[in-house]
Amino acid sequence: MKIIRLEVGPIGTNCYIVYCMKTLQGAVIDPGGNGKEIIGILNRDHIKLVCILNTHGHADHIVANDEIKEATGAPVYIHGADAKMLISAQGNLSSYLGNNFTCHPADRLLNDGEKFMVGEIEFQVFHTPGHTPGGICFTANDVLFSGDTLFEQSVGRTDFPGGSHRQLISSIKNKLLVLADHITVLPGHGGATTIGDERHNNPFIQ
Repeated sequence: MKIIRLEVGPIGTNCYIVYCMKTLQGAVIDPGGNGKEIIGILNRDHIKLVCILNTHGHADHIVANDEIKEATGAPVYIHGADAKMLISAQGNLSSYLGNNFTCHPADRLLNDGEKFMVGEIEFQVFHTPGHTPGGICFTANDVLFSGDTLFEQSVGRTDFPGGSHRQLISSIKNKLLVLADHITVLPGHGGATTIGDERHNNPFIQ
């Protein structure tokens, strides 16, 4: 498995291109901008995009969905509880920034515990509500893509519509901190960490 990280959009959202080095099938996680750059990397590395994965429906994680889908034909996956955010500028918060952005509806709605393959990489879905009602994280091999649920020594904001701090902390403790300490955490913003580091050092979840 190979992972390419890009900082995209105006607030530096982490977008990840994940692909199987044997089959060259790949996924793009949270394309929050820089669509042409992402497509250029897919073409350069001959990656066949299998899916576009949204950890949640905020605008800074979905802006390039349509551009990448149009270029590659890859379907968009999101949790059902956030699906309406894709087609609502108020729901995805872009209306608060004055640009009223929307994109096409998702092609597949994911559920907690669901697994799917990208080449020979098995992804598993963890429903982690709190930042948004339909926030999800993905594991692939020994990596957790945590979206805006868990950050290095921090956690996701819960002051947006649909947010719940109590629910977020419960999601982290009951869904993520049960994973092995060595699991690498790649969040939606900021640097990488590990489950073990966050279990012992994150002040929000002690």
